[in-house]
Amino acid sequence: MPHEHAPGLVIQGFTPPLPLAGFKLIAFDMDSTLINIECVDEIADAAGRKAEVAAITEAAMRGEIADYKESLRQRVTLLKGVPVSALQVVFDRRLRLNPGAETLVHAAQAAGLKTLLVSGGFTFFTDRIRDRLGIDFTRSNVLGTENGLLTGSMVDQPWGDICDGEEKKRMLLATCAQLQIDPRHAIAIGDGANDLPMMGVAGLSVAYHAKPKVREQAMVAINAGGLDRLLEVVQPG
Repeated sequence: MPHEHAPGLVIQGFTPPLPLAGFKLIAFDMDSTLINIECVDEIADAAGRKAEVAAITEAAMRGEIADYKESLRQRVTLLKGVPVSALQVVFDRRLRLNPGAETLVHAAQAAGLKTLLVSGGFTFFTDRIRDRLGIDFTRSNVLGTENGLLTGSMVDQPWGDICDGEEKKRMLLATCAQLQIDPRHAIAIGDGANDLPMMGVAGLSVAYHAKPKVREQAMVAINAGGLDRLLEVVQPG
């Protein structure tokens, strides 16, 4: 049964504390987990379509849309004609790391963990977050551009067309294989239904200010405070 370890921190399936150094990899979702926004919604604001896109995003994150890939294609189609320069504006003016993000990432790195950023969002943002935090591995989607404008589609990648929940899981497992570690030595953190597949194969699953379906299934649910609250449960040193 879930129990509240401390106000706003719910735990089920194990007894804390766990040693952080007992894990070898920590995987983060990006939008609304490592950062404070849903990037696709903010890009849509430049096209005057934020409310329309945000409604699809919310339904997808709650697990109310079964086909995540199709939901993302719908949203990206609505971005057609937005200047590529709008992405930089979103990054500069609206995107912030969530509270405790840097603290948690740096604590994990100090304890010897590799870091993975897996996102249904876009490389424009994941590349910049990777560089800022020194993250080891990333997987996300590439927006199509032409003549300085978004085309309303995404660019196919060698591993597939869209990073959805199954691709997040595949990337986590592939990274574990590359590092020659058991997935039970991985931590996976997310907030939406498309994070559940990777959370399901990790040794420790963490929901951060997440949708109800995700909170119910996670081993740790951080419902108040920052990402660094995980360090109350999985302790350095």
